[in-house]
This record gives sequence, structure tokens and C-alpha cells, in this order.
Amino acid sequence: MTGPRPQLSARRLGRATLARQLLLRRERLDVVDAVRRVGALQAQEPASPYLALWNRVEAFDPAELDTAFAERRLVKATLMRITLHAVAAAERAPLHAAVLRTLRASRLADRRFTSTGLTAQDADDALPEVLDLLQQPRTGAEVETALAGHRDPETAKRLWWALKTYAPVRHAPTGGSWSFGRRPAYQAAGEVPGESEQTAGVVHLVRRYLAAFGPATVADVWAFAMVHRPRVRAALEALDDELVRYEGPSGEELVDLAGAALPDEDEPAPPRLLGMWDSALLAHGDRARVVPEEHRRLVGRVNGDSLPTLLVDGRVAGVWRPVEGRVEATAFEPLPAAAWDGLAAEAHVLTALLADREPTAYSRYAHWWAKLPEAAQVRLL
Repeated sequence: MTGPRPQLSARRLGRATLARQLLLRRERLDVVDAVRRVGALQAQEPASPYLALWNRVEAFDPAELDTAFAERRLVKATLMRITLHAVAAAERAPLHAAVLRTLRASRLADRRFTSTGLTAQDADDALPEVLDLLQQPRTGAEVETALAGHRDPETAKRLWWALKTYAPVRHAPTGGSWSFGRRPAYQAAGEVPGESEQTAGVVHLVRRYLAAFGPATVADVWAFAMVHRPRVRAALEALDDELVRYEGPSGEELVDLAGAALPDEDEPAPPRLLGMWDSALLAHGDRARVVPEEHRRLVGRVNGDSLPTLLVDGRVAGVWRPVEGRVEATAFEPLPAAAWDGLAAEAHVLTALLADREPTAYSRYAHWWAKLPEAAQVRLL
């Protein structure tokens, strides 16, 4: 591309993220199609994929998500950023291939693994045994017991600790309010990808990332997926014919898929109540396009927790939690009456959804609320 690159403001980048994440307006979509559109749903907390789709899909029925998980049309697995994501079933293999090196290194180079005397080869040698065990869903305790049949129990424990992160496995639904409980079951999900599959997987990941979160920098892709930057650059070179380039607010080069949604910066953005670890907040190295810098340490805690947030005019303005059948909203800045009215309308629908599933969702994170600013404005909606 020759000539000066078109410039994009920070506000317009924020609107692009919201549009691609279906947060400017809910759309009537099948749950699998919706997940494909937004790339992946963060799924560390069982409730979060449900709340993510409630925020994005018109007339969302949580039973449809239950069915999609039960029928394996959507699957939950450790993928980007070494965290749990819900993705369309066909997306798991290429995304796993893309991040496999990162997943392996996160465990096999960790002293919790190496201090036992185990090596990467030990883990790889145990992999076929584990995949054979996981032809049927099994809990982690069951896998450890089986591995300990001819190994020291601590060795078996550390082998499983590593393999459950990087092996081609998925979480099997265990029932309960959100399809998955706090004691996961695991099942084999495919073959170990080779080098060519890993290279193709990075290209696939970068294309899917740009569709869901672009325009973006190489550093943004790294922040989302933790794939080494030279591999991201190589994938962008492979995709060059599909890309356009912009100049960001600080003069940085941004890449994007040609023809992808890029709404005007004045496009209205309705209030939303986002769940924990919503991907819209976590997908960029510079999170300021959705999270104001002054709020970043309030919603993203030091241990990595990302609290449920109030989204007002496309930006995080506070946090929320369920309290006695209502939503307690804590705003970090003064909000206009119209914003409070919009949040109250969202809360009315959300409390009905939670009442049918888990009225006290996220309650184990309540300790963070004691650390919020005393000057924050709190309302029960």
C-alpha cells in the first residue's frame, strides 16, 4: 500500500471493537454463529460465556448454549493466553495448533515441573497414555490415579498438570447451572498438531483475531494470544493480500482485514453489563480503547482477575455484582441519568437470567469490592 495511511482515533478504534464484538447492538444469531463472529469467549468462570452471549445476542436463550456445549458444537479448552475459552468446535484444532508452543513452554519450562526431575520428553512420552485414558471423560483425579499406577504419585500429578494444559483435550460438560462446574472433566479432542499445522494455525488465529478485534498491532495480537511476535509477523505477511493498514492515535501501524467493520466514532454505544474476563476488555496490548487508564487497576486485579464491568458510551465506567436478587452497580465516575436508566433496564433482564441459573454468580470474588474507591457511586438496580 502506497501513500499516507488513514488515521484512526482512539474513540473510533473503540467503536470498531464494540461493533465486531456485537456490543453496539444485539443481533439475532445462533449461539455458534455468534461465537464465531466474536472469535472466542473467555470461559474461566462457568457463567461468563453465558453472560457474554446475553450481552451480544438478541433474545438469547441460555438453553441454546447448554445444547451447543452438550452436542459439542461449542467446546471449552485451554487456548489463548493459557486460559479457558469457548470456541466453535471447528476452531479448536487450528487455535490449539497456533498456541501449542506457548502452552508447552508455560508448563514444561516451569520450575513446578522441572524441579521434580521431569523433562519435556517425559511429558511427551506420557501423552499417548493420557489421550487413550481420555477417550472417555475423566476427572483430573482419575487421570492422576491412572498415571500413578506405575509412577510415583507426585510424578503423576506433575505430568498431568503439564499435559492438561498443552495436550489436545477439551473440557467435557458436567452439568450444573452453566454446563461446567468447578471440578472439570476432560476428554481427548484430536491429534497433536505438527509443525505445518502450527504454522497454518497462527495464520488462522491472526485472521480470526483481526475479524473480531481489529484494527490492531502485532503487540495486540501477542497480548490476546501470547504467540511469539515473529510468528505473528510471518502470519501477517502470508495474509498481506487480505490486509489494509492504518495509522493509530500514537502513530503506530495498525493492520486489519479489508472490508471489516469500522463504524464512525460517534456511533451510539448502549450501556452493557459485561461478565468477568469479557474478551472485549482483554484483547489488546493497549486496553485503553475500552478501559480508561484510570480504571484499569480497579477492574483488572493484581492476580489477573477481571471484574464484571459497567460499559457506558463504549467505555468501562465501573463494576457490578449480584446482590439479593438485584444488581449492585459501582460507578467510578459520575454518570448521566440516561446511563443509569439504561443500566437499570439491562439489570432487570440480567437478574431474571441469573435467578434461573445462579443468583449469586461471581460471589467468590466479593473480596475485591472492599478494595474499590470509597468515593465511588453505588446503586442497586
